[in-house]
Amino acid sequence: MSHSDASAERSHFRTLLTLAPWLWPKGEPGLRARVVIALALLVVAKGANVLVPIVYARAVDALGPQAGGIATIPIALVIGYGLLRAASAGFAELRDAVFVKVQARASRRIALEVFQHLHALSMRFHMDRQTGGLSRVIERGSRGITFVLDFMLFSIVPTLLEIVLVTVILWGMFDFSYAAVTFGTIAVYIAFTLMFTDWRLRFRREMNAMDQDANTKAIDSLLNYETVKYFNNEGHEERRYDSSLARYERAYTRSEVTLNMLNGGQAAIIAVGLTLVMLMAARGVASGQMSVGDFVLVNTYLIQLYLPLNFLGFVYREMKQSLTDMEAMFRLLREEREVADAPDARPLAAGPGELAFEDVRFGYRPDRVILKGVSFHVPPGKTLAIVGPTGAGKSTISRLLFRFYDATGGRILLDGQPIESVAQASLRAAIGVVPQDTVLFNDTIRYNIAYGRPEASEEEIVRAAKLAQVHDFVERLPEGYRTMVGERGLKLSGGEKQRVAIARTILKDPRILVLDEATSALDTRTEQEIQAALRQISANRTTLVIAHRLSTVVEADEIIVLQDGRIVERGNHGELTARDGLYAEMWRRQSEAVAMAEAAAAAQRAADLDQPRIRLGEAAAD
Repeated sequence: MSHSDASAERSHFRTLLTLAPWLWPKGEPGLRARVVIALALLVVAKGANVLVPIVYARAVDALGPQAGGIATIPIALVIGYGLLRAASAGFAELRDAVFVKVQARASRRIALEVFQHLHALSMRFHMDRQTGGLSRVIERGSRGITFVLDFMLFSIVPTLLEIVLVTVILWGMFDFSYAAVTFGTIAVYIAFTLMFTDWRLRFRREMNAMDQDANTKAIDSLLNYETVKYFNNEGHEERRYDSSLARYERAYTRSEVTLNMLNGGQAAIIAVGLTLVMLMAARGVASGQMSVGDFVLVNTYLIQLYLPLNFLGFVYREMKQSLTDMEAMFRLLREEREVADAPDARPLAAGPGELAFEDVRFGYRPDRVILKGVSFHVPPGKTLAIVGPTGAGKSTISRLLFRFYDATGGRILLDGQPIESVAQASLRAAIGVVPQDTVLFNDTIRYNIAYGRPEASEEEIVRAAKLAQVHDFVERLPEGYRTMVGERGLKLSGGEKQRVAIARTILKDPRILVLDEATSALDTRTEQEIQAALRQISANRTTLVIAHRLSTVVEADEIIVLQDGRIVERGNHGELTARDGLYAEMWRRQSEAVAMAEAAAAAQRAADLDQPRIRLGEAAAD
């Protein structure tokens, strides 16, 4: 066995150990009782199964000439045969019915724990992830749990138990040679199946890798539907997707051809073993050492054993794949939380909403420092605006406040409490964010507004919509608040999405409000309307405004100007423009750009008004 194979086996064993506690759940006596009952039913079902050939053989002997001809019908044996058959199948089905709740509960709880853990991981993990590939890992891992529990507990283990029982019975009833040939045939069959299956697993792995790659490309392309259309790149996306599908096709073809080879080899081994044992049994009958019933008994036992073994290659391959899929899912659980609550973290205490950054330093990587000692203080109910060139670290401040990342130096205080010392859930409950790029869930407008506080009443949702100036727009829609917004809110305009985002933030009712370039992607008219709504909800609330357009921060109580991760200027709008520094320069550039845009728009309107008169003059001249 190669080093990689040995490592894989250790990994599979570790995965089984990880799964084991879920099958014997703490504090669930009902589920534990089901496990015990299912195992008992398993033993009873297999016991009935190994008795079936014996009763069948005795019935055959009873019908032979030595028993007085066929007129003597062994009714008890025939009825016993039927009852054992029914018991074997019935107890097996009852076993599955008893155990299915344990299996379903384990799969559900593991999937839920992975889901919870993914939400607990840092933004860095989620920025690096591939959504399509990650969803497949969880989907396959959950399916793998079901498969492993089904086939390992109720197929592989019972079959091995039956092989041992049959070998012992044949040895005890006849001769060691029968047991040896039977056991030897099964051993060769299993060895061939496992080795051949291991060899062809490479094609299965390649097939799954190509399937995951194709799925990731498809989801990524569909999530970026607009971008694909903007650049007219449907053909490019189709070629990328088809390339992955072509590689999947080749791997799938090789996988299926080698499966046919495996099935042929298995059939040959079974045929040889069965022929040998039947020849031995026929010679025993001819010599008078065995009855015809014994001949039937040996044949029945072997057929009974080989039937479940027919699926061994499939079961072994799927078991290994399922264990690999489960390991990938459990590996997600082992991902370290970059931002975790302190062991003694307490809920954020109530307060008026005073915010302070004290010499805060941070870098996404050691070689990329973003903030280099940022300090500021926002009194309760006041507004602080943060402006600066692109890449200065403006949005990083909101991410640190929300604890998407932890600062590498300095402190962030909310109402005098270091945010690293309080529970993240209570911290985030106190902060409301209206981002630049509002992403909505593919659900109704009502659901997206209510997301700010899911337990809110209908009256509270409508009140929030009115404050955000979105209620009248919603009322004009045919389905009103039940209108679906589409994937990521694509059915709504930018201004409509922003209003919905403001409404759900109003509903959340946070003590700290963060406006992260909330209007920078909107046109001037829409921006003015949204600004009016934002002024309404930020009144008497501690507000942090991260802005690109300086026109949105003129009324701020204080403005800080970031450049290269440091505060280079601070003051209100009047003070900063009078200082004639970086802020004043940015203000002049933006004012000139706005003036030029307005002049161009006015010229275009004038040209549009003159155009009909020119045409009429031309017509008169004609």
